[in-house]
Amino acid sequence: MNHLTLWVLSLSLAWATAAKAELVIEITEGVEDPIPVAFVPFEYTGAGALPLELADLIERNLERTGQFEGTPRENMLSRPARGTDVVFRDWRLLESEYLLIGRVEPAASGLAVTFELFDVFGQAPLMQMRVPGTEAQLRDIGHYISDLVYEKLSGNKGIFSTKLAYVTVERRSEKDQTFQLIYSDADGGRPQVIFESPEPIMSPTWSPEGGRIAYVSYANNRPEIYVQELSTGRQIQVAAYEGQNTAPSFSPDGRRLAFTSSMDGNPEIYIKNLSNQRLLRVTRNAAIDTEPRFSADGDRLLFTSTRAGNPHVYEVDVAEGKTQRVTYEGRYNSNANYIPGTDDIVFVHQFDRDYQVAVQSSETGAISVLTASGLDESPSPAPNGQLIVYATTSGGKGVLGLTSVDGSVRTLIPSTAGDVREPAWSPYLN
Repeated sequence: MNHLTLWVLSLSLAWATAAKAELVIEITEGVEDPIPVAFVPFEYTGAGALPLELADLIERNLERTGQFEGTPRENMLSRPARGTDVVFRDWRLLESEYLLIGRVEPAASGLAVTFELFDVFGQAPLMQMRVPGTEAQLRDIGHYISDLVYEKLSGNKGIFSTKLAYVTVERRSEKDQTFQLIYSDADGGRPQVIFESPEPIMSPTWSPEGGRIAYVSYANNRPEIYVQELSTGRQIQVAAYEGQNTAPSFSPDGRRLAFTSSMDGNPEIYIKNLSNQRLLRVTRNAAIDTEPRFSADGDRLLFTSTRAGNPHVYEVDVAEGKTQRVTYEGRYNSNANYIPGTDDIVFVHQFDRDYQVAVQSSETGAISVLTASGLDESPSPAPNGQLIVYATTSGGKGVLGLTSVDGSVRTLIPSTAGDVREPAWSPYLN
């Protein structure tokens, strides 16, 4: 919990301001037979009331994956807070396969949360842990417990302690609008504005350690690339070359930034060393080359190019400059990213007149379309490779969407104010 505590403290500095509205998650489609889990409200032995019910947060987190379904509270025959109080028969009658119980107690550090996870039909404990913290850290503790429970039940690492970055736009008139760069919890909670401008903000992307965000700003009436430190709010101008400077992407070691620039007259891919400012030109082609994304080893870049006539995804070896085409199906493929843990890619694919999020297998080349709204863009995979956040529209308004990597689970994440676009999922933070 030391790393978690430091992260919470670093994000609580006064320079960041709370956003006006949170994202609101609406599950629209899940797996056919979600696993039933009973999330019993945690017992609190201190004075007064806590600002957050941990069981509610953990239940919402797991249900958002579409793989789990909480047991209705009104059906619970008992509400144990300790393993010795559990009567497994009560939960078998409700057909709950797993049971999560816990308690919050005053402690020297502020408080301590103890939770226990049980296999109901096996009548066996699966996990027990005591997590110290403070009342201000309850939400982080809830996300942390959600990660542990999810990993235990699914076998995949949890992503509930990660963050989302995105851009919101509030339009009061054609010439009066406000763009905000925001980061929030992965569930949309605690949104914080880190940059605001009347001019467009685009393409936020996280550094691999999660302490910086790179983005494109038109604040100086042309696209320039900045890196902003989340702990201090410090902005560093990285690319303000003549022409267009767009689509930044950090290398896996965080020391380099790939981006697109037309400084030499044509949009090409460049890599800048952030320590010594050295610039490497990666592509040389008369077509438009843009949207670079590093591979996990940092040796390759995915990018979008029109060198075949229409936009398609290519891959280039950074050291050798050798380039190969990756996508062939359809007339339009762009904005590609590697799915963590694999060489599979997620990208925007045009089918007929619709633009949809799709995944292509690195082994077979087969494409699986994951979304169906017709105007989906900016896909960004979660660090566990199981979920993808993307920008879409609903009711004539820009919102975020969430889909599982197999397309079986879909969720809408609208904001209560303004359009939302350009999402980016953070790496693991603790």
